[in-house]
Amino acid sequence: MEKRVLSGMRPSGKLHLGNFLGALSNWRNLQQEYHCFFFIADWHALTSDYADTSEIKNNILEMGIDWLACGLDPEKSTLFIQSRVPEHAELHLLLSMVTPLPWLERVPSYKEQRQEIKDKDLETYGFLGYPVLQAADIIIYKADFVPVGIDQVPHVEITREIARRFNNLYKKAVFPEPAVLLTEVPKLVGTDGRKMSKSYNNAIYLSDPPKVVAGKLKTMVTDPQRVRRTDPGNPEVCPVFSLHKVFSSNEERARIDPACRTAAIGCIDCKEILAKNLISWMNPIYENRGQLAEKPSAVLDIFESGSKKARQVASQTMAEAKEAMKID
Repeated sequence: MEKRVLSGMRPSGKLHLGNFLGALSNWRNLQQEYHCFFFIADWHALTSDYADTSEIKNNILEMGIDWLACGLDPEKSTLFIQSRVPEHAELHLLLSMVTPLPWLERVPSYKEQRQEIKDKDLETYGFLGYPVLQAADIIIYKADFVPVGIDQVPHVEITREIARRFNNLYKKAVFPEPAVLLTEVPKLVGTDGRKMSKSYNNAIYLSDPPKVVAGKLKTMVTDPQRVRRTDPGNPEVCPVFSLHKVFSSNEERARIDPACRTAAIGCIDCKEILAKNLISWMNPIYENRGQLAEKPSAVLDIFESGSKKARQVASQTMAEAKEAMKID
């Protein structure tokens, strides 16, 4: 039987280059080797954004367009919307009955986000219990692997513990314990030199047209020690050069590096070269996005069809879980 991979993403807004390199490019590769389930986690969006749901519908569509434009293939992967498979919520309810409260309180991101996010009321059961919903998302498809970065490993570990507890309580191995498929998530800097993030307003989005990309790069911070055009620079500390490492060729970087260090090239010229290379790299995504954006109903149909496929698998698993609990 083909091994299964599962992952999801909250529809919190437009996707940017960091989302592509951190997740989508890896997902695109995984679908060549595994049976992949990739879902838009609209219920998870409610754990922190429950007070304002006005953008969720549009964000689902935009995310669907981005996924397809970046190469996720509905012929190779099951692409679906979480809320279109109500069995996720049903299993979440059953798992919440057997999950000890201290397990949830010790999840690292629970404490971190409560401290960091001050503009939202996170004193809710939904926020505390989202790892249980996440566990339901994973084990309802009996996923063998969950692709994550090193910081997300605790989320998979609590899923393994919940699956193990269920199996032990009801004396039946309904749920396999998913393994981590550790992926290296490159840190992509934004226009202000910090990690690229929507919340920092420093992102280059997959939907940004070429003129917008070029405009954002013009304002991007560079080596702080290079004040004048004649000052030599240090590419190793320059955020612009860090993007050259991703989007420019080895030959071009080999030319820019010494030219920067000797002030033979200025920051404006360096940014223009990066803009040319980045826009060229993004051209296939632009082309795909343009075609998909013209047919939003076709995009939603793809995810509706994928949701039906996902539900067939989820309903079978739910039948097994209920049988084990003797509540079928």
